[in-house]
Amino acid sequence: MSTGTQQTTGFFHSRTIDELGGQVRAGDVRAVDLTQAALRAIDALDGGINAFVTVDREGALRAAEKADAELAEGRDRGPLHGIPVAVKDIIDVAGVRTTMGSAHFADHVSTEDAECVARLREAGAVVVGKTTTHEFAFGATGDRACNGPSRNPHDPTRMTGGSSGGSGAAVAAGMVPLALGTDTGGSVRIPASLCGVAGFKPAYGAVPTAGVFPLSQTLDHVGVLAATTEDCRLGYRALAGLRPMPSREHGSEVSIGWIPPDVLHPTDPQVTATARAALDVDGLDVREVRPAGLDGMLRAFGAIQFSEAHAVHAERVADAPQLFTDDVLAILRKAGETAGWQYVRALTERDEWRGVVAALLDEVELLALPTTCVPAPEVDERQVEVQGARIPLRGALIGLTRPWNLAGVPALSLPAGAVRGLPVGLQLVGRPGQEDRLFAVASRVSP
Repeated sequence: MSTGTQQTTGFFHSRTIDELGGQVRAGDVRAVDLTQAALRAIDALDGGINAFVTVDREGALRAAEKADAELAEGRDRGPLHGIPVAVKDIIDVAGVRTTMGSAHFADHVSTEDAECVARLREAGAVVVGKTTTHEFAFGATGDRACNGPSRNPHDPTRMTGGSSGGSGAAVAAGMVPLALGTDTGGSVRIPASLCGVAGFKPAYGAVPTAGVFPLSQTLDHVGVLAATTEDCRLGYRALAGLRPMPSREHGSEVSIGWIPPDVLHPTDPQVTATARAALDVDGLDVREVRPAGLDGMLRAFGAIQFSEAHAVHAERVADAPQLFTDDVLAILRKAGETAGWQYVRALTERDEWRGVVAALLDEVELLALPTTCVPAPEVDERQVEVQGARIPLRGALIGLTRPWNLAGVPALSLPAGAVRGLPVGLQLVGRPGQEDRLFAVASRVSP
């Protein structure tokens, strides 16, 4: 039933954080009104999408009332003051269930806020609930969780991508204007691409992961999903503890290194063409670049992610395997086969890859490529046809995103158009410390 238009939309669809914040500050709406709008949208839409695991109605309304009271007293916490947000369900929110998408933690209630959630609250944001995650965030499809699959608002027979699928769906459907996700191999950018929203993975370490259940601690990043790149920028600055600043347009010509995606992973030619066409904007000097060291990059990512993930879950795999979904249990068992020497070698290969990426970013300001190799497949699909061959879906989803987790550099997925009626994302990759430049260029491509 894919039509290329969103089937169901909530209050926040096509409304930006800047617009909403201006209305709150002008007294046209209250934070309580926005929170109630979010709750109504969830009630109306989530039955067919399954973006949310838990909705904290009472806590959200209390936070909204506090936000209104503070504004009435003259205390303005910044652009997110009074804005409803959703939080991926591997991130702790005090007093609310955090299930990790797994039967292992079905009744687990967090006692403290994760540091990133505490920073959102300090910025005045209102947490409305927890969003569906692929079990333990170990999957790119978003359709394996103890509360069932999240579904793509553009076509509920299609997957959201994962592992932050619920966050992507909640934003795409207009239930909330901003959501937190995590990204270990693409788990913010993949659902952003498949659901037609923006998703930002900051540089490694830019946003604290304390209170976030680990998948692979040296690859894990906390990121944001929003309707626009500017809204992602506002969310990122709050999470990174940076003071609010107006966006600054850089009018100079920008050098962009286009990476032909097939050098990383076989990609649907229509996806490649759509993403590349999005860069046909005045002021962008686009040239082709081809990174070296790809075999080492692939070995390093696999060995590091698998070794670190198995270290987290080894006892659960041994003692209670029946509580895992089949997909995640299988990949964790495979992860347990990684040898120690492979992990040690991978650390060196990671450093070499970081050098490759740094050298590329000395030649050009930004790198660009599609976000995923294919548009959203159907829920439960595990293979996909690309260039006439059936290939595993996992690679087609993470093949273009995982290199930038290994490098630890900021990467942003933004809407680039549609293929066969389904969204396609363009990915921009930059240098740590140059995030403002990255967002400014993104605003030229996808305002």
